[in-house]
Amino acid sequence: MKILLTDCSTLQSNNDLDLSIFDRFGKTVKYENITRAELLKEAVDADIILSNKTVIDKEAFNVAKNLKYIGLFATGYNNIDITEAKKRNIPVCNAGSYSTNAVAQQVIAYILMHFTKIAEYNSFVKDGGWKRSPLFSSLVYTSDEIYGKTIGIIGFGSIGKAVKKAAEGLGMKVIVNTRTVREDGETVFVSLDTLLKTSDVITVHCPLNEQSADMFNDETFNKCKDGAFFINTARGGVVDENALCKALQSGKLSGAAVDVLKTEPMSDDCPLLSAPNIIITPHTAWAPKTTRERLLGIVTDNITAFLEGRTQNNVAI
Repeated sequence: MKILLTDCSTLQSNNDLDLSIFDRFGKTVKYENITRAELLKEAVDADIILSNKTVIDKEAFNVAKNLKYIGLFATGYNNIDITEAKKRNIPVCNAGSYSTNAVAQQVIAYILMHFTKIAEYNSFVKDGGWKRSPLFSSLVYTSDEIYGKTIGIIGFGSIGKAVKKAAEGLGMKVIVNTRTVREDGETVFVSLDTLLKTSDVITVHCPLNEQSADMFNDETFNKCKDGAFFINTARGGVVDENALCKALQSGKLSGAAVDVLKTEPMSDDCPLLSAPNIIITPHTAWAPKTTRERLLGIVTDNITAFLEGRTQNNVAI
């Protein structure tokens, strides 16, 4: 079997993972970040394609005459033409929930950074500010407690639930908005408008689809509680970046933290780069080494299951 790994560079930091784990399944052809032309050439005789973000569309399916299986190094699968996969009866197996703990901890880290001002104080000290201070305690930034504040979680899959648990552990009040409500006797489910109007922190954990695209726009941000802190670790497409920039510039939001953008890597004209009071990380919430090792294990198990005739985590059904 020929196994094509299309974007190995998205999985590794200084080659810290052993991707030879896939050699047991057949001949592996590895690309750091495959070009479109290379994909269409290599896919011709590939039996298995393993991808993180590489787009596998109808054109790719048409040339991949031997293709039997697509494995994803990701939970999301919007880079795969699922309709074409279904037509050809090709399983597309993702890695759900592998990054739950990592993303949840980054959300909490964003919240702590925003309210404690630790990063700002660290810079203040290292720039000599404390040495020049006449007082033992230099209160140059206004920090706040998160205990008792309300966090609104949009989307209530594994990550949303993990954020809820962590936030409750810090004494926050949690409200949730989700498309499919499953009452559990503990979670407070509310409408989107109620969540926007009452949340001190808003964190997004829903998939990107027709319903969620640009759901955070001028109208949405205007409904937010004054001074709310906005977090997006889901997909960049759920946010109108110009609208977010305006909400930060006007002071409607006290701050924001995003790990995802509409265009990745960040484009030269991204409006958020110059926005005030924003934390931007380069789509790394999912990527601690422990998390990526778990991801490799899930992808390997998915292939093993497929070869044994018991396909698991197939999103093309």
